[in-house]
Amino acid sequence: MESISFENRVAIVTGAGEGIGREYALDFANRGACVVVNDIGHGPDQCRTADRVVDEIKRAGGQAVASFDSVATMAGGQHIVDTAMDHFGKVDILINNAGILRDRTFMKMTEQEWDDVIAVHLKGAFCVTQPAVKIMKENGYGRIVFTASSSGMYGNFGQANYGAAKMGVIGIMNTLKLETARYNIKINTVAPNAATGMTQGAFPDEVAKRIKPAFNTPMVTFLCSEENRESGMLFTMSAGWFARSAMVSGKGRCIGDTKRPIRAEEIRDQFDQIKSLENARPYEHCGEIYSLGRPLTGR
Repeated sequence: MESISFENRVAIVTGAGEGIGREYALDFANRGACVVVNDIGHGPDQCRTADRVVDEIKRAGGQAVASFDSVATMAGGQHIVDTAMDHFGKVDILINNAGILRDRTFMKMTEQEWDDVIAVHLKGAFCVTQPAVKIMKENGYGRIVFTASSSGMYGNFGQANYGAAKMGVIGIMNTLKLETARYNIKINTVAPNAATGMTQGAFPDEVAKRIKPAFNTPMVTFLCSEENRESGMLFTMSAGWFARSAMVSGKGRCIGDTKRPIRAEEIRDQFDQIKSLENARPYEHCGEIYSLGRPLTGR
């Protein structure tokens, strides 16, 4: 089996001081990439987690540099990208992995708890990706992975802020894949599952033993490789299970002739067909959704 190589590639991994991000950074470095390890965190010994990962990579013979900037500001995002440029001269790969939790039920959630999570996950994805894409566009090559969550896709008690941010990230991907397609930039999203410091106490012990952070790495490694030709896809993964997830629409039901009014009673009487997902499928962009209905008069 021929190995995937990242020789002469430069990767940025945010939130890479521990957990899933650390596993990504180590694998990229092991495969030859120069890695910017971004994290604002400190370990129990008060040492910066990003420094520890960089030291680990260098001891193994790899190349890496630490970044301590927050992803939640444009200045921070720009400096993360500048760190890659200053040390390695380019940016080929970006993994938007940084994250925090501020779990609380919706009715008790504070504005600050909402803002903090949106700032890191959603705004952070924008702040780092925009300057990185500018470099990738100039070079005619790039691989970007966003991080979503099943909490947003399907819901999870006490995580309205987190779920909303993660679904927003999918929205960024869906638009950015169209805007960058001509520049050989492939953009995908993963929804990983793992027992990490961020999720400590969220899973029963027997589940936590199975959902190791490293089990998420193979999918991200492949998506960031030159061999990957797919863009705009969402992959869910947990404990060695990998699957594509997608926003889909059913065939639905056309009512009326695009001229006469449509009555709520008609929706009621045909609601079973409207809500059916039989033969549902995904769409490449929002314009395609109109293929589900009748052509408008004059088109």
